[in-house]
Amino acid sequence: MGSATVFFWLQLGNVSKNYRTALTITGIVTWIATYHYFRIFNSWVEAFEVNEVGGAYAVKVSGTPFNDAYRYVDWLLTVPLLLIELILVMKLPAGETAALSTKLGVASAVMVALGYPGEIQENLAVRWFWWALAMIPFAYVVFSLLVGLGAATAKQPESVAGLVSAARYLTAVSWLTYPFVYIIKNVGLAGPTATMYEQIGYSVADVMAKAVFGVLIWAIANEKSRLEGEGKLLR
Repeated sequence: MGSATVFFWLQLGNVSKNYRTALTITGIVTWIATYHYFRIFNSWVEAFEVNEVGGAYAVKVSGTPFNDAYRYVDWLLTVPLLLIELILVMKLPAGETAALSTKLGVASAVMVALGYPGEIQENLAVRWFWWALAMIPFAYVVFSLLVGLGAATAKQPESVAGLVSAARYLTAVSWLTYPFVYIIKNVGLAGPTATMYEQIGYSVADVMAKAVFGVLIWAIANEKSRLEGEGKLLR
């Protein structure tokens, strides 16, 4: 994530001013994620003790709770920005850009906010309740990515449309990981094992949804800047 931030910000001078805001936000997203991953890592180290017992390693809780709130703070900040940077790099009309950014940004923030109360619950019924509530804005955002932005994507230059579609589908696919990781504790797993699977699942999805997605945003900005420089981009 940190390396991605450096790359995105170093590329700012290589794209036209129309796309620098999107690329700047891309770097901010990965920078926020980098900071919170350090906090998550430190909390993980403090929450578990690893000891060698009879030639094998045994893991047990230390008594200090693992704080997953860092991840939700990260998502609350970065998830709306991810959607906004995609809309900005598409360079839609100002009114459409503002409307889409507001609707998708608010919906994604509500989704994260609804997910956290269930994340910290041990009662499975309560976890399922909050999961179901969070799935409402989640479904709206994913539908918007897969269907709602279809017409806008079709208006993009031919050499860019494929990259925009890839960014949309990558976001949707990586996001589909999160609801399934969320319910790991709802299907019988518990303790350090459940927490381990959660963190691996969330981390893989985060890298795809932020760093890899960011590379696609850079590729779109770079290609559009090239077309503008050659006078082939009218928007």
